[in-house]
Amino acid sequence: MATTGRFLCPNPSTKSRLVFPAKYCLPLITPCNFLFLRTHFVNKKHNTHHILLCSNTPFVSTGSTHYEFNDDSSEVELRLELGDESSTITPGQIFVDGTENSLVIKLKHPRQHSSGYLKTLFQTNTLYGFIKPSETIWYIDDAQLVVNLKKQDSELKWPDIMESWESLTTGSIQLFKGTSIFLVGDSTDINHKIARELAVGLGYTPLSTKELLEAYSKQSIDSWVGEEGSDAVAEAECAILESLSSQARTVVATLGGSHGAATRPDKWRHLYAGFTVWLSQSQATDEESAKEEAIAEKMKIKGYSNAEVVVKVSGWDPTYSKTVAQASLSALKRLLLSNKNLPGKKSLYIRLGSRGDWPDIKPPAWDPSSSSSSSTTNTLAL
Repeated sequence: MATTGRFLCPNPSTKSRLVFPAKYCLPLITPCNFLFLRTHFVNKKHNTHHILLCSNTPFVSTGSTHYEFNDDSSEVELRLELGDESSTITPGQIFVDGTENSLVIKLKHPRQHSSGYLKTLFQTNTLYGFIKPSETIWYIDDAQLVVNLKKQDSELKWPDIMESWESLTTGSIQLFKGTSIFLVGDSTDINHKIARELAVGLGYTPLSTKELLEAYSKQSIDSWVGEEGSDAVAEAECAILESLSSQARTVVATLGGSHGAATRPDKWRHLYAGFTVWLSQSQATDEESAKEEAIAEKMKIKGYSNAEVVVKVSGWDPTYSKTVAQASLSALKRLLLSNKNLPGKKSLYIRLGSRGDWPDIKPPAWDPSSSSSSSTTNTLAL
């Protein structure tokens, strides 16, 4: 399946918040930088793509309300402080509304009860996971409002009630299971900066093929390309990726541009060993044009189209590196929730030698150099 959405980088002169539009497109806000997120899950066997517009928004409003959170396996509990006037609040003044991944809690203020004034106690349209809204239970306990939310996936541990940088980096430990991440895209600089953000957040080791290649060759990448050409640099990077493919808990920033191995479909053998994120620079100004751009790029840049996650970035500013990193983690989280066996499958792929048979892994005796065996050998099930 594929997930498409959009992120807006906040204008520094406005109140800082991150907006991830729901199914309905928001009017354009200018001046502003846009980040278009396209999570790309492809059924390669049937060559199909399914597009789903995300309604998951990293926007939270709690006003001055303090809350407590607890995950009790099959459900999560949210406790909100009602304040000094809690003794005068009745259940009729409380409004709780939620969808599968959003929650709004409002209070009809006691002093303005007749006027219909509603105070927002809590609001988010990005719960950390999905809930069963019809099974939501709430009640008043002394000075607290207690809301119990039934989880759709009882195995998923929620670090917090909502999705944020902190909850994503904490929760990714249980999802990634040590699997490394490879960042590809036309900008070596963007790949490098996002890799460092992700590595710091996840507690992974940040690595850069550019730095490793320049340390090995004792010259800059540009100089190397000028002397020996792009193909020579791509081959050297491929050798570096081979040595890194068996490493766990790393975030690898690859070379951007035509001299990078990731632009060549035949050089992805070792990239498949980890989760791959394509940081794609965009000229689009809205979500529809971003979709059209992504389709055109997929036809033009064959190598990058192998990536499991695509994050489209427009108006790049290093200030928002963490925003792009959060978008990448959010997309990877959805990828892994859609296929919880993926980390185990990556591990099997590495143990069998990263032979290039991704995603249809062949039995151990399979010979990648034999074209005839690829058409007759069964695929390992996981």
